[in-house]
Amino acid sequence: MDLFAHSWTALRQAVAGLADEDFARPSGCRGWLVRDLVCHLVVDAQDVLITLVTPADAEPTRDAVTYWQVSHTPPTGDDPLDALIVRLAAAYQDPALLKFHLDDVGSAAGRAADLADRTRRVSTQDQVLTAGDYLDAYVLEWTLHHLDLVAHLTGVDGPPAEGLARTREMIDKIAGTPFPDTFSDTDTLLIATGRREPTAAERTALGDLARELPFVLG
Repeated sequence: MDLFAHSWTALRQAVAGLADEDFARPSGCRGWLVRDLVCHLVVDAQDVLITLVTPADAEPTRDAVTYWQVSHTPPTGDDPLDALIVRLAAAYQDPALLKFHLDDVGSAAGRAADLADRTRRVSTQDQVLTAGDYLDAYVLEWTLHHLDLVAHLTGVDGPPAEGLARTREMIDKIAGTPFPDTFSDTDTLLIATGRREPTAAERTALGDLARELPFVLG
C-alpha cells in the first residue's frame, strides 16, 4: 500500500465532506481554526510539488524520521508563518473556495507523488533525502493533521489505521523509545506531540519518557 497516497486521499476527502460551519470550529492545532488548518494543507501540498521537482546530486542527509526538527516547546501562534496562515485563510471567506484550492493543488501533489521515482534524491530546507523518504515523512504530517482536523468535529472519519500505525513507528523512533503497548496509536500520537496531556495513569505508564514530552515536530 502507498501510505502517502492513502493518507493524503483520506485527509482531502475528509475536508471535502465538511460543512461550511465546520471551518469556523477550532482544530487540534493550537490557535488555529479548521479553516486555518486547511489553508496550511494547501501550503503543504505546494511544498510537496516544489520538493519533488527540486533534484539533488548530494548524498542524503536525512531520512523520513530525521527529516523532522524536534523541540519540546509547543507553538504559541506567534511564529510569522503561523500568523500568515491565519490571514490567508481568512481571505478565502467562502469555505468552498478553500475546498477548491485544496482539491486543485492537493490532487496535483498526489499525482506528482504517484509519478515520482522514490529512489531519486530531492532537496528541501537545505536537506537532501530520497523522494521515498520525503513522502514517507509526509505520512506523519498528513496523519497528525487529520487528527487535528477531526479534534472538535463529529461525524468526520479520522485518519486510516495504516497511517496511524506508521506514524506511531516514526514517533517511537523520534522519541528513542517505544510508547507503552497499552496506548492506542491515536492516544500515542496525541500525547507524544502535546496535543493532549496524559492522564495520571498514562503518565505513570510512560515512566521516564513523560519527562521528555512533548515532541513538537517542525
